[in-house]
Amino acid sequence: MERICLFPGSFDPVTCGHLDLIRRAVALYDRVVVAVGENGAKRGCFPVAARLDLLRRCTEKLGNVETAVYQGLTVNFAREIGAQVMLRGVRDAADMASEAALASVNRHLCPEIETVLLLCRPELAGVSSTVVRELASYGADLTGYVPDEIIPLVREHFAYPKST
Repeated sequence: MERICLFPGSFDPVTCGHLDLIRRAVALYDRVVVAVGENGAKRGCFPVAARLDLLRRCTEKLGNVETAVYQGLTVNFAREIGAQVMLRGVRDAADMASEAALASVNRHLCPEIETVLLLCRPELAGVSSTVVRELASYGADLTGYVPDEIIPLVREHFAYPKST
């Protein structure tokens, strides 16, 4: 039986922390679906299509990764793609509490899908999409925060020239 893992998120934008989790999931599962949740009530910094493009650029060399966009409840999308596992990353105690609560709700809605929490690497604990957006808005160096292959695209989005 193929082991399918769903890694859902907003990825606004994708960070080095996200990519680290994706790479680790690739080693554990036969197929990893990285999916951008589209929520019409929320307006992201990057349009959904741009987020998907950034994800594809970062994961194109990883053989068993697919990217997708979904709407609605994440557990419903997980069921739709046949995922047995939903992956979530945890940076700190606050993340652990919120992810545990979310996992409990998801287990109630869809007991056949397990939530797996992966702890981030200590050196990536301060990396988040929120931090990336803040740094990018001031033209700061994004090295170590977003994958190298998308730094120029993120900088361009915030209208800062590429660093030399």
